[in-house]
Amino acid sequence: MNNVNLTEEYFEGAVSFEKAEGHIKPWRLPFRELALFPSNNNSLVGCAEMPAGVRIRFATAAPEVKLSFLPVPKTADPLRLDCVIDNDLIDTVALCEGQEEIAFKGLPGKDKTVEIWLSPLMGLSLKSLHTGSRIFLSPDMRKKWTTYGSSITHCRGAHSPAQTWPAIAARAGNLNLTCLGFGGQCHMDPMVARLIRDLPADFISLKLGINIQGGATMSARTFKPMVIGMVKIIREKHPDVPIAIVSPIISPPRETKPNNAGMSLSFMREELQDAVKRLKECGDANIHYFNGLDLLGEADVSSCLQPDLVHPHGDGYRTIGERFARIILPKIKI
Repeated sequence: MNNVNLTEEYFEGAVSFEKAEGHIKPWRLPFRELALFPSNNNSLVGCAEMPAGVRIRFATAAPEVKLSFLPVPKTADPLRLDCVIDNDLIDTVALCEGQEEIAFKGLPGKDKTVEIWLSPLMGLSLKSLHTGSRIFLSPDMRKKWTTYGSSITHCRGAHSPAQTWPAIAARAGNLNLTCLGFGGQCHMDPMVARLIRDLPADFISLKLGINIQGGATMSARTFKPMVIGMVKIIREKHPDVPIAIVSPIISPPRETKPNNAGMSLSFMREELQDAVKRLKECGDANIHYFNGLDLLGEADVSSCLQPDLVHPHGDGYRTIGERFARIILPKIKI
């Protein structure tokens, strides 16, 4: 049996790591600077501990791979891990409370690159890989895509980790994903803008609006300037990288009814489109606006949204991912 203790070199899609004796936990914010990302009830940091889009990546010829970790805490929903080979979802396993190891069996008995996609529901401290053959590092050299958004990008309601909409689009487009979807916490924090600026990227997408509308955290006076400011911060280190600004998907109760700050989703889509227009007029040749209704619109409400009429269910996330890959990726020169 070949055993490999996991180190940060085996992870893709993580921003930083919390390291302790014998185990490592990936984070989606800088672990040493978490205090600089304040939010009500520390919710942003809580979301960053959930490894949406993070995967363990390695090469092996082994037909079976075991992964060990610290005991799984009690959760309201079962944690699932996915095994992906050559962008294809091979297997999904569910974790039980107290479990410390899982196995993916029946894998092709030949040289291959394996990705184990971690659950977007809860942080997990990982220990080691165990196989019957040697394990090698297999760095992901594909084009890097950073995507930022709300719970609809975090995708806690997806069927499994590799079936979130960013994961589906990334696998379809053969991209190296970093997912910065934070449930309830997409408020264009300046520190998040700086983080996106500092991450390596060949493509950046910002799916903006729904949390700001739901929380009434900005007004007509501040929303558009904040969008422009976020883009300009990112442009400090990514002057030419394509940036896609994606407006909210359908949410019938919020489409035309203003929130406490006077903003409806239809109004916010107009503001986002105008922000992109202004940036283009001032010389940004590689920023693009996409209407979220093209990803999930009125015709999709009954088949893709949960009863809250805000969040997609698993099939809805799949629809968004497939449409993002079909509608948006071909228009972006990466």
